[in-house]
Amino acid sequence: MGDFNPVAAAALAGLFTYALTALGAGAVFLSRQPSRRMLDVSLGFAGGVMIAASFWSLLSPALAMSGHLGRWAVAPVAAGFMLGGLFLRLVDCFLPHFHPATNTTEGLATTWRRSFLLVLAITLHNIPEGLAVGVGFGAVGAGFSEASLGGALSLALGIGLQNLPEGLAVSLPLYRDGFSRSKAFIFGQLSGLVEPVSAVLGALAVGFARPLLPLALAFAAGAMIFVVAEDVIPESQSSGHGDLATLGLLFGFTLMMVLDVALG
Repeated sequence: MGDFNPVAAAALAGLFTYALTALGAGAVFLSRQPSRRMLDVSLGFAGGVMIAASFWSLLSPALAMSGHLGRWAVAPVAAGFMLGGLFLRLVDCFLPHFHPATNTTEGLATTWRRSFLLVLAITLHNIPEGLAVGVGFGAVGAGFSEASLGGALSLALGIGLQNLPEGLAVSLPLYRDGFSRSKAFIFGQLSGLVEPVSAVLGALAVGFARPLLPLALAFAAGAMIFVVAEDVIPESQSSGHGDLATLGLLFGFTLMMVLDVALG
């Protein structure tokens, strides 16, 4: 790829996805707040983008990269996918965080405020998204024919788009719980700061362990699917707008699929 620097590209892409998280959180400054219906549709959209990205941008290239293993090509991909989900489940068991959909707290017992636990929950969501972006650019830098710059860009764009409602999903509840608009925005955008960091880590990991790239791609996919099933979909379905949220999910999936095919 000539002078292409996958770590620098991953950092820029991570900053882009963080910026859209901050933009979503900034909606708290609007004089008219988005309705719960709109938030649910947006969360459904985010879930659809994440599901589509998990397959088109992560699992499918991982399977192609393992093609030299013949009938065993699926083995590292399946293992990585399960490890990604199990890793986040393990983190869930220890890191205190709040699930708005069920009004419950998971992790070790703590006296931390519910608002802080909500920020931790969304921050946890953003880690696998950043890793996915970093691994995508790392695969391009490593010279894998199955990876393309267009595909990595479409992944970053898709994750950035679904970060808009995630930023709002933090700042708006905080504002309604009594935080000032400024404080609600600050906490909302903070949840996205892990994305450029984890994107850089993902790109670096590919550079150090190229043979493990299919496993790494599948790991990021498994972690993202865990987040969608654990939090994004339940939250979008929790306020009586399930059908609209499902339509949002379908639209998000379709858009991400089109972006990946068109750019990749």
